[in-house]
Amino acid sequence: MNNRLKWRIRPLTEQDGMEICTWSYPAPYDVYNWPSWDQLSAGPNEFADSDIRNQQYAALENEEGTLCGFVQFFPLTDVIRLGLGLRPDLCGRGTGEAFVQLLITEAQKRRPGQEIDLEVLVRNERAIKTYIRAGFEITDTYERMTPSGMASMHCMVYQPAEEVGQV
Repeated sequence: MNNRLKWRIRPLTEQDGMEICTWSYPAPYDVYNWPSWDQLSAGPNEFADSDIRNQQYAALENEEGTLCGFVQFFPLTDVIRLGLGLRPDLCGRGTGEAFVQLLITEAQKRRPGQEIDLEVLVRNERAIKTYIRAGFEITDTYERMTPSGMASMHCMVYQPAEEVGQV
């Protein structure tokens, strides 16, 4: 596993958003494909909205400046929720845990002392295993509406190493 990614976090640009909309995940991960940029930018949606993009989103790029992933730092009351995506050709290559650890570090810088959580589809076992290795644990399971209909989701909360095992 690659624990030392040489990636950096930077602001997510409109051009990055356009590129992310072209990413194509294979089944069963195709549920994570974004609509076209034209569809996304037709309304105030996600990173097509410059205010939301500038306040909540960041890009991850490698040493060559190539976009490798993105993250949303969604602010909730006393919680920062991560929404993340790794470029499809980088999935399943052992970089997921280091990618998530980099996002945790950035979330801690942005919102010190706040809980960090994320939501993941129950059926996305590959991601769940990665999140567990990165220090998250499942704290809740529920149904929620997604772009493709109702789906079972896990809420996973990051447990810093010093808190693991404490009661």
